[in-house]
This record gives sequence, C-alpha cells and structure tokens, in this order.
Amino acid sequence: MTSGTRSADLPSRGLVVGRERAAARAMLKGAGYSDEDLGRPLIGIANTWIETMPCNLGLRSLAEDVKRGIREAGGTPMEFNTIAISDGVAMGTQGMKASLVSREVIADSIELVCRGHLLDGVVALVGCDKTIPGAAMALCRLDLPGCLLYGGSIQPGRFRGRDVTVIDVFEAIGAAEAGRITDDDLRALEDVACPGAGACGGQFTANTMAMAIELLGIAPLQSGGVAATDPAKPGVAAEVGRRAVDMVLAGRRPSTYLGPESFANAIAGVMASGGSTNAVLHLLAIANEAQIPLQIDDFDRISRRTPWLADLRPGGRYNAVDLTRAGGVALLARKLLEADLLVGQALTCTGQTLGDAAAQAAAASPERDGQDVVRSVGEPLSPTGGTVILHGSLAPEGAVVKVAGHEWRLHTGPARVFDCEEDAMAAVSARRITPGDVVVIRYEGPRGGPGMREMLGVTGALVGQGLGDSVALLTDGRFSGATHGLMVGHTAPEAAVGGPIALLRDGDQVTIDVEGRSMSVDLSDQEWADRRRAWTPPPAVERGVFSRYAHLVGSSAQGAVLSVPGAGDGPPAAQARG
Repeated sequence: MTSGTRSADLPSRGLVVGRERAAARAMLKGAGYSDEDLGRPLIGIANTWIETMPCNLGLRSLAEDVKRGIREAGGTPMEFNTIAISDGVAMGTQGMKASLVSREVIADSIELVCRGHLLDGVVALVGCDKTIPGAAMALCRLDLPGCLLYGGSIQPGRFRGRDVTVIDVFEAIGAAEAGRITDDDLRALEDVACPGAGACGGQFTANTMAMAIELLGIAPLQSGGVAATDPAKPGVAAEVGRRAVDMVLAGRRPSTYLGPESFANAIAGVMASGGSTNAVLHLLAIANEAQIPLQIDDFDRISRRTPWLADLRPGGRYNAVDLTRAGGVALLARKLLEADLLVGQALTCTGQTLGDAAAQAAAASPERDGQDVVRSVGEPLSPTGGTVILHGSLAPEGAVVKVAGHEWRLHTGPARVFDCEEDAMAAVSARRITPGDVVVIRYEGPRGGPGMREMLGVTGALVGQGLGDSVALLTDGRFSGATHGLMVGHTAPEAAVGGPIALLRDGDQVTIDVEGRSMSVDLSDQEWADRRRAWTPPPAVERGVFSRYAHLVGSSAQGAVLSVPGAGDGPPAAQARG
C-alpha cells in the first residue's frame, strides 16, 4: 500500500514514541495493546451505539467488523463512545428538545477524544438522525482522515398484508383519535411497525442524511444502503475499516476532497429523493465546519433544476430497503450524472471521483430489471426537487417546506397560534382544528425551544384525522423527515428573538405561496409596529446544557450552529481547526 504520510509524521507518534512516553505506553498496555499495536496507525471508532432505540442498536457488533478490517489493513482500532438521542422515541415530549442539542455534543465529544488521544484517523458509526451530521461535523472540524459508516435502515414491518414503518404509527394515533381505527388496531400496528435493529425505514432524516453523506463524499458510496440486519453488513463494515487505514496513510483529509461541488451533489441527492427538510439544517452546519460557503437559498436553486426521481416514502411508495434492491444510491447518482445534475469529478474519501465510484458500484450492483423505485430523468415524479425555500414577511431569513408527494402549492387561511407543541397537539386531539386553518407553532426554534423540536406528532395526527390536505402548518421548529403535507418549518428569524412569527395572532390571514416562494400575513405596517412595541421576549432557561445552547445557538437559516463568544464574525470551524 503506497503511503502519502510517513508513519513518523502521524499524530499518534507524539502519544506513544520516545522514552518520555513510557507511562502512556504502560497505560495503553494495561488496556490490552501491545508494542506492535502501538507501532501502527491508531484509528478511532466513534460509536453511537445505544439501547434507547432500534436505530443504533446494531452498531455494537458492527464495530467489531470495522476493527477486523482496520487490523487487516495494518492499523490499530480504538473504539470509543458518544451519545445518541432517539427522535422517534422522544417525539412529542420535552425530551425532544435534546435532539438537535445532541448534534453539537456528538461533534464535540468526537473532537475531544481524537484530539486528547492524538488519533490518526476515525471511523464514525452512525444511525439515528443527529449522529450523522454530528459525526460529519467533527471530521470536518478536525480535518482528520476517516469516514462515516451508516448502520443501515430497519426492515419494514408487515401489517395486514402491507409494509409499514413508524410513520404509520404516528398517523394511526390521529386516526384512532378520529375514530377511524380502534385502539386495538393501533396496538396491533405498534407491535409490528419496528421489527428489529436499524433506522426508520423511509426517506426520513436518517436515510436522507445517509444518502447525502455518500454523495458528499464523506462516506463510501453504497456503504449505507445495506440494511442493518442484512447478512452483507459485516463485510461492508470490514471494508470500511480497511479503507480507513488507506485514508490515513494517504493523508486523505476532508479538506483534500470536499468543495462546493461536493455539497451541491449532496443537495441534489436530497432533492431527487424527496428527502427530509432536516438536510437543509445539517448540510449548512457541515459546510460551516468544512469552511465551504453554503447558503439556504442554494437549496432552492438546486431544487429548481433537480427532478424528483426516487419514489420513496413519505411522499412516495417505497422504503429504503427497496431502493437498495433496485440499485441503491449509486443508481440514483448514475441517473443524475447522466443528466449532468451531479459533478462527477468531485472527489470522495476513498480517493475516487464520485463518477468513478458510481460506475464501479453500478457494475457490481446493476439496476434491477423492471424496478420502478427510481425513475428516469425523462419521466420524473416531478420536474423539480422535493424541498423549497420560502421568504416573505413571515420569514425574512427563510423557511423550508417539503413539496414531494403533494400538489398543494397555495393556501390562505386563518392562523391558529400556539406557543408550544403541547398546546397545538391538545387542540388537534380535541378536534378543534378545522379545514382551511393554518396552525402556527412558535417558540420552538433553536433558541426558543431551546432545541428546535420536530412536530411529527402534530403533523401525523393531522394526517391521521384526514386533515393533511386541508390544514397547513408553520413553525420555527422542525419537522421529521416522515412529515408530508403543506408544512413549513425552520421559519427564521424565530419567535424567541422577535421574528415576525412572534407577532402573529389568532385569525390573521396567512398566505403560503410555494410557487412564489413566499409566506406572508395580511397586516398593515402600523399594526406590525404596534405589535412589535407590545412584544416581550420569553424568559431564558437558567441553567444546564439547554441554557448554554440557547445563549450560543444561531439562526436555523445558517444551520443552527453555535457561535464562539469573543471570536469575532468568523465561523466556529475557522476557530476550531488546528
């Protein structure tokens, strides 16, 4: 194996080489490492395994396969842990406030272990939503050789002859409240919807971000598509371990292959797959750490030119495992490359270009005959992508709406205003929301929550009650990737900093115009001014991690990244990279 980095130049040599490092070597030998082990490149395995959800449950055993590959390639693996919060479990509770905050803790904890132990590279094992961007942010901040490995999707459950996922349960809650199904039906669905390990099965946030990081180039193409319980997964993990050693020896850091074209490729994949609106938030944050210029309006620009091709839930018919059977992410990439909608010369962590990686993957896993999961560019599900960015008087900095799976493009209706998710959910459960309403949920932004909760409980209940095509919703919080309908999130500036959404009142006529890219309210300038003078900010959280987060977090329109007090106007990545 040719090397671009001499062993003597590896960061770990400062940890284990020399007479003065004898005590450190003694400690490491106490942990089971030999002199031979310590003479090799030290590769960290950042594991987000946890028992609080199925999404990351398979990562404990998967780490052993990555270790096997690292050892086979001449490296020494060192596994360590970070955290994970289950969005699906915490959804609809105060616990959901921890989810987005965990993204920053994940990034920080990986950074601290890698810096503290002078590791030469890292493989991050990821699953549920925030573990993917958190780990990617850490790699870019550290500018360390390595990659991400997604643990894979859950298999769909089976309920009365059809495939189901957790989104079916969220929507069934609303159906039960509306009397459309019984509680026994709901329990029967609940029992089978999540049949084992793996992340939520549609093109929800986890699978959206898994696709995005492959097209970004920070995960090997086709590595994430293999489902969590697929017998092929251990082999994929071992190969990733081998590749990680090559990345270290070649000196292949994120700064050597990530560029603006990489992020454009990732965004195009999100748009072509009808993916989660959370990708906007997370790709902005990753770009910030990589010091790559990226703006919220870049997502709309790329969406306008990118057709929706992958017929995936929640807007489409199929689950993530169906995409893998059809040909995987590489199949979607190939169709986009043929239409010049991806930059094929963009480099990846493996040293290949994206175009070469897609061609190699297509040869190994050709498109399945007769598949209709991924359409041709000439016969798309929609000529434009699945996500749109709105501005206007209610969202001067921007707001995000997913349009994949519905044709609803214009709505004007009376605002029904709630200052937290619980109040909105209570109104929905009590059947107080009527067709034509615009449900407004505010003070749920990054600072106001704090933590920018997802609203899947509310949106799922609305759909379950049969209101998904007649009630719009806007919030400064987020939506799950499983959300569908005219649901506008990430409204910025958020209510907690005095954004226009804070000034709305019940009955205000709100217009959401997708084609016009605007979201506005019919109020005079004088009325706005009067309400502005009367507004007072909400009380701040006084202690703990939420307090620190609320004081440091920025606008969702810039990725809800944390500022560095006293560091000037530069991005955090510019301060953190050593």
